[in-house]
Amino acid sequence: MNKAPTVWTVGHSNHSLDRFLGLLRAWQIAVVADVRSQPYSRYTQHFSQPPLSRALADVGLGYLFFGRELGGRPLETELYDAEGHVLYGALAATPRFGEGLARLCDVACEQRVAMMCSEEDPSQCHRRLLVTRAVLAAAPAASVLHIRGDGTVVDEIDLAQAIQGALQLGLFEEIETWRSARSVSPSTLLRASSAR
Repeated sequence: MNKAPTVWTVGHSNHSLDRFLGLLRAWQIAVVADVRSQPYSRYTQHFSQPPLSRALADVGLGYLFFGRELGGRPLETELYDAEGHVLYGALAATPRFGEGLARLCDVACEQRVAMMCSEEDPSQCHRRLLVTRAVLAAAPAASVLHIRGDGTVVDEIDLAQAIQGALQLGLFEEIETWRSARSVSPSTLLRASSAR
């Protein structure tokens, strides 16, 4: 990686396809990097992988799937704690995550790429809590910009400061282990993957 990448993020939420494409056009995104472990949507089926990749191609945008490398719900049970939270430190240490992160940063140095997951709010999404943190650790001069559902953009630095200010951490408050914000059942994921 010769230059510092700028990585954008976006959540598809329950947007219409036209609204989502409008958000991408507004910020001149050229490539969507899908970081969902399971690239399907039961409620907004136009965000399932086949129709989404076709719709993006129809308007001249690229689609890259990074769910295997950078997805927030790995299949390996050893990457979860006893409560079902994904252990982000362990996941980030896997070779596939490192390879995916390097590929994402390489693409971001060449084109305007947006990491896409399902959640509109990046503050509790793995695209911020895991991947953004890893991008900034790997390339401290990188920029990460979050496209919100209302069309505004929030810089990661500003978002982190706002969250930190809202938390008002006490001097002796224990820092949470680096893990997913919510518990996810690995057994459910394993059953879903074996059904494919």
